[in-house]
Amino acid sequence: MEQLGASLALLAVASTAQAAFDIDQLMADLAQHKGGRARFVEKRYLAVLDKPVVASGEMTYSPPDRLEKHTLLPKPEILVLDKDRLSLERDRRKFTINLNSRPEVLAFVDSVRSTLSGNRQSLERNYALQLKGQSQQWTLTLTPTEPAITALLRRITVSGSYNQVRTIEYLQADGDRSELQIEPLDEP
Repeated sequence: MEQLGASLALLAVASTAQAAFDIDQLMADLAQHKGGRARFVEKRYLAVLDKPVVASGEMTYSPPDRLEKHTLLPKPEILVLDKDRLSLERDRRKFTINLNSRPEVLAFVDSVRSTLSGNRQSLERNYALQLKGQSQQWTLTLTPTEPAITALLRRITVSGSYNQVRTIEYLQADGDRSELQIEPLDEP
């Protein structure tokens, strides 16, 4: 009988610990991540194509607001997000956008940046948040609440483990979607 009581007590503690995982805990975990390098594979599913467009390369994240994406295949491309500037270099041409002049694009970019940095307040300015799972395997769904974003995007689904983002999926308003798989190169 004593052993049964101890087992029940352990179950109660374990379920309380699991129940404690919520959006605040996830954001705290993500905020602890110090950035780093990762490999990525991005698949874009477009209605006009029979097969997905696949790209791969490396990413570097430097908290809280610098993200570099170096696409190696199928064609070299460098995308740099640094504070309020988004730069794209392809075919020896460079384009730069000040994101403050494009609030809908800034809100989209901030969804990634705010998730990586664990900034719930920033996310909730433009998205409703829904979390499923536990710390070792979680999924965070961002549903746009602003009409300008809703016109472009149905939802963003971010999945991960502990303080690591592993997958980001974007479902656009027109039905096209992209899925970014992330494999850290330097685990904390």
